Amino acid sequence: MHGSDTGAYDAEGRFVPAKFEEIFTKHAKVRPDALTFEEIEEMILANRDPLDPQSWSAPEGEWGLIYKLASDKHGFLHKDSARGIYDGSVFYKLEEQRTSARSDM
Repeated sequence: MHGSDTGAYDAEGRFVPAKFEEIFTKHAKVRPDALTFEEIEEMILANRDPLDPQSWSAPEGEWGLIYKLASDKHGFLHKDSARGIYDGSVFYKLEEQRTSARSDM
């Protein structure tokens, strides 16, 4: 946790599903189940704590990396992929994709 975060984890580090869902209900405008890069930027700006400018770079780095790792070829970060970042399952999927791509060579 840090200032300017989404609240998807509580103070003890537990995942808060309602806060995660809120990310999409508030910010997913093109598709209800996915975020565009622009929507992610909008979310980051909306969550900024104006009294804590030192915390502004953390969400930009985190969500930028999440987007690069898990967005699809059409530029959408799907809800299940984003949730996979929170629970770790997306990393297994990424490894499967890379292994499959290597075996196709």
